[in-house]
Amino acid sequence: MTKKLEINWDQLGFEYIKTDYRYLSFWKDGQWDEGVLTEDNVLHLGEAAPCLHYGQQCFEGLKAYRTKNGEIQLFRVDQNAKRFQDSCQRLLMPVIPEETFIKACLEVVKANAAYIPPYGTGGSLYIRPMMIGVGNSMAVKPANEYIFTVFCMPVGAYFKGGLTPVNFMVSDYDRAACNGTGQQKVGGNYAASMLAHEIAVKNGFADCIYLDPTTHTKIEEVGAANFFGITRDNRFVTPASPSILPSITKYSLLYLAEHVLGMAVSEEDVFIDELDIFTEAGACGTAAVITPIGGIFHHNRLHVFYSETAVGPVTKKLYDTLTAIQLGDLAGPEGWITKL
Repeated sequence: MTKKLEINWDQLGFEYIKTDYRYLSFWKDGQWDEGVLTEDNVLHLGEAAPCLHYGQQCFEGLKAYRTKNGEIQLFRVDQNAKRFQDSCQRLLMPVIPEETFIKACLEVVKANAAYIPPYGTGGSLYIRPMMIGVGNSMAVKPANEYIFTVFCMPVGAYFKGGLTPVNFMVSDYDRAACNGTGQQKVGGNYAASMLAHEIAVKNGFADCIYLDPTTHTKIEEVGAANFFGITRDNRFVTPASPSILPSITKYSLLYLAEHVLGMAVSEEDVFIDELDIFTEAGACGTAAVITPIGGIFHHNRLHVFYSETAVGPVTKKLYDTLTAIQLGDLAGPEGWITKL
């Protein structure tokens, strides 16, 4: 029998909601245990756990969707598994096998299927896998025990009022070091961004633009998302840098721009003083898919792209195409969709 929930699907935001089950697995004495589903949403760890003191932890974010015919599907979960492995390796944590990662996500989605928002509400089930270093140890070294867990929660449509452009300001702060952990999805990157985000919001902007940490001349990320621009000669361009998180959404858009829209695509340097080459711009990531960028404030000037109020035609087409694949309305490339 399907569980009946008292949830107003149209009012969902991006706040934590406790669902029924989460996956939990422990690494000890050089190996992972079998892993279980548990109703306990509290993690038990010692006060000297390295994740608390030295930031030895990483995470992922992906979504499950309800299709028009009631099926449940996950979007590119294998790519999240691979990126999670890269983060683990960078922080000297034991790697979770890809099949284990995917199995854990599928088990959590199936156990909490009642929480997946219905098709047409704009909502989805957000899935958060993460790993933390535990076991009491005060030395600055890898932990001797680890917890891998996956939980989920229903989230609403990112754009409550429709796909609307927002403005960003360039930050003086760096998101990540040139040879640091910018390419990995680790908590320290996000902790470092909180002050810059607060400054941007206090100045009336949605978030900030981070420049490269070496020269401060090239765009890297937009808040917690990747940047892309549509050039005047109809190319899809996104920054190339060793300190940018490899967004699964970005690489999906690169593929669709080239193979569906027939555009030339490129990962290259995007100089903050050369924004005039773009007619449209956006930020992309799991939460919103695409956040259209109306303008970027830099050196006391707001550079406006397509419009501050209307979404550019290429950005809209990319958004519609990708969300149609995620929701099952359009067949995606082979391997992009995993059905429950």
